[in-house]
Amino acid sequence: MLTDQTKRFYDPNFTVSEEYKAALPDLQNGPSSLIEGANVPIQQVGISNFKLPLQFKTREGNPIMLETSVDGYVSLDAGKKGINMSRIMRTFYKFRDRIFSIDVLEDILKAYKEDLESRESFLRLSFSYPMLKDSLRSDMKGYQYYSVCFEGRLDSYDRFFKHMTLNFEYSSACPCSYELAEHARTERGVAAIPHSQRSIAEVTVALRDEFLVEDLVQVCRNALKTETQVMVKREDEQAFAELNGAYQKFVEDAARLLYEELDSYNSIRDFVVRCAHLESLHSHDAVSRICKGLPNGLR
Repeated sequence: MLTDQTKRFYDPNFTVSEEYKAALPDLQNGPSSLIEGANVPIQQVGISNFKLPLQFKTREGNPIMLETSVDGYVSLDAGKKGINMSRIMRTFYKFRDRIFSIDVLEDILKAYKEDLESRESFLRLSFSYPMLKDSLRSDMKGYQYYSVCFEGRLDSYDRFFKHMTLNFEYSSACPCSYELAEHARTERGVAAIPHSQRSIAEVTVALRDEFLVEDLVQVCRNALKTETQVMVKREDEQAFAELNGAYQKFVEDAARLLYEELDSYNSIRDFVVRCAHLESLHSHDAVSRICKGLPNGLR
């Protein structure tokens, strides 16, 4: 119910003075007596999924502008009511004109810690990264899109940890199904088609040195060989069938092939991989997980 002193009215010409701004209530920075629940530290508090276009560094040297979803968090000490959530965005926007690689995250995380007076900070950038891919035999090109995350963390000792995650789609032709199909053809003269399926490798790497999205895509291509195709004519479809025949793999094979390739790069300090074969034979998926196995490393 409105009182005599209250009215429903928005004044577009109202100007905020310094005195008026100073008088505005600020519960986030209020006394510890305002804290609800246990007065304990919170490891991460912030905002998730704010979006903006960012420029990303490419192997060719020309930056590419991509819509990016950002998660930004800082730690909160006991005795503090909360943080200024909008400052997470405002701090990030100071860097919006930078050309992003994963190492740029360190500068933003330092700014987070300073602007929000926190001990630790965390940042995740999620985006879809396009790469032009050649067809196998027909001399066409098409864009393949990769789901990518950059993650950075700055701990209380200002140590910077950086991770990249890539989802890589490939085809997996089952060796067992191939042998059974061949047996039916040769022994009984019966046409049989071995099953294969679209598969996804989720690869997370902890990095020492600069590593671009194109670099991690190439790692996966080298290991698995049978990336899904964009542009396809009949000659490409036949080539893909031959490719799958040459590089048949169980889900366990895919994990070990990625391990072997990832372990050969000095820039990659640690890694964890999840391979999922979205079965065309079964009503469930086949999954294999593998990590480098460093003490206290990624799991």
